Amino acid sequence: MKKGLGPLAIIAIIVVVLAAMLIPSYNGMVEKEENVDQAYAQVENQLQRRLDLIPNLVNTVKGFASHEKDVLKNVSDARAKLAGAGSPQEQAAANDELSGALSRLLVVVENYPQLKADSNFKQLMDELAGTENRLAVARQDYNAQVADFNKKVKRFPGSLMAGIFGFDAKEYFKADAAAKEAPKVDFEGVQE
Repeated sequence: MKKGLGPLAIIAIIVVVLAAMLIPSYNGMVEKEENVDQAYAQVENQLQRRLDLIPNLVNTVKGFASHEKDVLKNVSDARAKLAGAGSPQEQAAANDELSGALSRLLVVVENYPQLKADSNFKQLMDELAGTENRLAVARQDYNAQVADFNKKVKRFPGSLMAGIFGFDAKEYFKADAAAKEAPKVDFEGVQE
């Protein structure tokens, strides 16, 4: 007499089938989350590079424009905020503030032709421009990885897996609302 599959064999088959379905989904989420973390590390790497360049730039400008203390202090304060920011949103807001302060610094630089001609200043500006470009690419790459991860976490059946294993949607690196406004530049008192 031929026996059918026993209840233990049926349970074992169900467990194997479920594991075969869950493991790839879980591993896919882990991989995508690691991609997000790796991309964010590149954003932080470029932000750090930028932070490292700014003191040299400020010191170079100080030598030529020592009476522009407010502008130089704003750059230093904004740099400190960026260095202390934690989340992508805090870093984005601090980054926007630093970009505005650097823009105001560049307006001041326009009043000092001898500074613009200084080779150290030119080199720092080239390095800063290159860093800004790399930072823009790193933010774009990070946001693309976040979008990919968030789609996986929010779509069915990924949403079930995310809930079971504690995967949460990630924050985008967004520009601060104030960054949409052009900086106000005051040329009053600027000498020709």
